[in-house]
Order: sequence, then C-alpha cells, then structure tokens
Amino acid sequence: MRLIQGNRMTAIVLVVAAFLLLLPFVYESRNLLILLTQVFVFSIFAMSYDLLLGFTGIVSFGHAMFFGIGAYSMGIFMKRFEPTLGYFFLAVLTTVVLTGIVSFLVGLLTLRLKSHFYAMLTLSLSGLFLVLAEKWRTMTYGNDGFTFRVPELFIDRTNFYLLCLIVMVAVFLILKRFTNSPLGRVLQAIRENEQRTESLGFHVLHYKIAASVMSGVLAGVAGILYAISLRFVNTSVFAMDITLDALLMTIIGGVGTLVGAIIGAGLIEFAHHWLTELAKEHWIFERWIIFFGIIYILVVMFFPRGIVGTLRTLSWNRKKQPAVKKEEKIAG
Repeated sequence: MRLIQGNRMTAIVLVVAAFLLLLPFVYESRNLLILLTQVFVFSIFAMSYDLLLGFTGIVSFGHAMFFGIGAYSMGIFMKRFEPTLGYFFLAVLTTVVLTGIVSFLVGLLTLRLKSHFYAMLTLSLSGLFLVLAEKWRTMTYGNDGFTFRVPELFIDRTNFYLLCLIVMVAVFLILKRFTNSPLGRVLQAIRENEQRTESLGFHVLHYKIAASVMSGVLAGVAGILYAISLRFVNTSVFAMDITLDALLMTIIGGVGTLVGAIIGAGLIEFAHHWLTELAKEHWIFERWIIFFGIIYILVVMFFPRGIVGTLRTLSWNRKKQPAVKKEEKIAG
C-alpha cells in the first residue's frame, strides 16, 4: 500500500514539475518567478532536513552550518575569481567535499549522543561556524557580507528558475530512491527502535553517519542556490533561524514524506510574501510575524501529522472502513 501511495505521489510531483517547467513561458511575472525560485531552494533544504528528522529520527539544531558552507563557497569563488561556469562547478565540487567532510566529522563526534544532547551539540558547532564567519573578515567580510557576480547563464532569472526546479526534482527523486533502498529501510528502523535495530546486528552509528553526510551535502547544494539567487552572502546564512525554517517546513508539510517538505516550503514562503505585501496596505500587518505564528499554530492544530501525513491517515482510514464493515457483516 505504501509503495502504491509513494508511486502515486511521485507521479503527482512530476506532473506539477512539468507544469512549473512551462510556467515561465506562458505567464510572465518576475515576482512570481523569484518567489517560486525561493520555494525550490528551501524545498531542497527542507528535504535534506527531513532525511534526518523524518527518516532517521535525528533532531539537529545545527543544519544551517551546511547551508552556510554552500553559500559562502559559491560567494567566495564568484567574488575572488571570474564568474564563469568553470568556477561555478568548482565551487559546487568544493561545497560537496567540505560539507561531506564536516558532516562526517560532526556525525562521528556527536551521533553517539542521544536526543537533546545531540541537538544542543550541533547547535554549538553551528555557532562556531557563525563566529568564524564573523571574525574571518578578510575572507567573509563579517556581518556586512559581500555581493558577487554570477555566471552569465544565471543572470537571466528564467534560466536560474529552471535550474532550481530541475535540482529540486532531482533531489526529490534521489532521496525517494535512497529512502526506499535497504539502507533507507534500516534508517527508518533506527527511527522506530534504535536498540532493537542494533540488537539485529546493524552498526547504527554507521547508518546515522551515512544519513548525516547525505543530508549535509544536499543542504550545501541549497546554500549554493540561495547565494546565487541573492547574489549576496553574509553571516545570516549560519543563523539558527535557517535551521528553524527547515524544521517548521518539515513539520508543517509532514515528517518523513519528502513531498511534505516541498509543500511546507511553499506554504511558508507564500505566507511570508503575502503577509509582507499586506504590511504595505495596513499598519496592523506590520507585525506580520504574529500572523505568521498564528498560521503555524493553526496548521499544527488541524494537521497534527503535517499536511501530507494527515491526508494519508484520512485516506487510509477511509479505505479501511469498508473492509472492517465487510468483516463485521461476514462475522454477523
């Protein structure tokens, strides 16, 4: 049943992606293009976080460190060298290597800890990267940040929109395959009962580190795209707010669903944009963060398993009821 639902959800995502692929050519709106690009970028980041939280049961408060590494890697390469596709790919390779190494070391040092102890230590490590970015002004320009040029191909917002869309779909398909693989099944077993999984002979730490590395690399890719979209980077990319955004997107959309991370990212980005625009119309919306919080509360109240998780539960219960009634009828 889950396999059928998973295939159906993948088909829906691909159909929506095909529609979004054609959108820039049939509807010209620069603001919508920029907004959807941000949704794609944060969808990648939220899916990378969902791999940890939803499929492995790991709560991290330091996920922004990988996002920031990607953003600064791209910014520094484009600032100090020519903004060509060659240096763009070199920056991507550097990000993959750095995030892979950092996530491996962080996982090796911290994943032996349980529950909130791990979360607090990842928060501390993320704080170290934030301090490093603030103090290493010769490289990062501190809190002021810096602007940079991008490859000519990405100056056109439509080209960059298409790149982000393709990367988002590719990440979704990769993670779908990864989570349905034997390794992914072990990760889900760890999430459900770590001690029992370990008693079956699996070296739990190794699997957790594999999830941490995959998640860290994909978060770095999201950071790269985020930096290019703004053509500016500063220390805010290491802030805890970035991690909390990924956490909330995952929870609101549905933990352990992947597609829920995309829906959560879309909901939050559109709500943020809508409330910010309303602030220009009426003074009461200048405190838009309050309304933003109300939206979070309402979603959590009415969709306790997240949007996708709740809809799946309702669908399952609807299909289960006729079977139960049939059994009762036979028994009667």
